[in-house]
Amino acid sequence: MPFSHLKHNVKTILANNSESTDSRLTEVCELLQSSIGYYDWVGFYFTNEAEKTLHLKAFAGEPTDHTVIPFGKGICGQVAVSNKNFVVPDVKAQDNYIACSITVKSEIVIPLFKDGKNIGQIDIDSHVEDPFSLEDERFLEWVNEEVSQIL
Repeated sequence: MPFSHLKHNVKTILANNSESTDSRLTEVCELLQSSIGYYDWVGFYFTNEAEKTLHLKAFAGEPTDHTVIPFGKGICGQVAVSNKNFVVPDVKAQDNYIACSITVKSEIVIPLFKDGKNIGQIDIDSHVEDPFSLEDERFLEWVNEEVSQIL
């Protein structure tokens, strides 16, 4: 999927200084979730270093009970520790997976860095098995780079 058409919209949302940071993050989540057919849930988690937890700050899609995730737990918690992208083509094949919904078939989590430090991540759930490509990874890394500039 070509993501170039979304870059302008992401930049426009993030540049809107009349909105709060949380509102802009939610708008980015809503844009991605509504524009990319297999992005069924999109959220930003941010690190609480003292507690070694991730906290959901903004999302689009079904509400989740997983608003606080300990480091190391689930895909998001593993990315908080590894500082590396994690693409899960089939969540049923993962031992350390936190099930948010029975409809979720795959997940991609990309760490968000600010000044070289992992401060959070973007998390995408899909109801489709194995939809994420290298192009998704590069696009989401770009989104996180843009987001880091308003934090």
